[in-house]
Amino acid sequence: MRTSTNKPIAFYDENAASYAARKRHAPVARLAAFADLLPSGGTILELGCGAGADSAWLIERGYAVTPTDGSAAMAREAEARLGRPVRVMRFSDLNEVTAYDGVWANACLLHVPRAELPDVLRRIRRALKDGGHFHASFKAGVEEGADRFGRYYNRPDQEWLTEAYRLAGFTTPRIETASGGGYDGEPTEWLHVWARG
Repeated sequence: MRTSTNKPIAFYDENAASYAARKRHAPVARLAAFADLLPSGGTILELGCGAGADSAWLIERGYAVTPTDGSAAMAREAEARLGRPVRVMRFSDLNEVTAYDGVWANACLLHVPRAELPDVLRRIRRALKDGGHFHASFKAGVEEGADRFGRYYNRPDQEWLTEAYRLAGFTTPRIETASGGGYDGEPTEWLHVWARG
């Protein structure tokens, strides 16, 4: 299992330039809703920042953003875009305590094995200030598995996610569903999870 679940990082390392150059529309409505929950100039941790588009949007609006990515190659792409360092960090290495007003994790925690996701969520809860806000998105499903690129996805349902968040110390999350797609071009049902520490 370790080999298969490491494939997402290998994929992003190998395809960073083309992935960063792809046409992507930033989730502006969700970014704006997230930013509105935070104090002006608040501290934000972005997990899985990819090429840095979401961090750029938040930085332009005056937030103190710490962008991170598990792929060193993607972090370099984000650094080129943002003009600032991007921390190379796996989710399991997050050890900060009460450091952030918000954590933004768009389309990245979906690569965490289900067995490991509760620990990652606890780390995120610990990194948030009391009352801090957390947004993450997942591809909905029933069974975990890989896509045609070999990238692992946990594909949880709403009930499983709700319980995982509760066990990690969050209040009951609000989950929105939306139809869309992804890099693989496949129709996707998304779960957008909003939680508060």
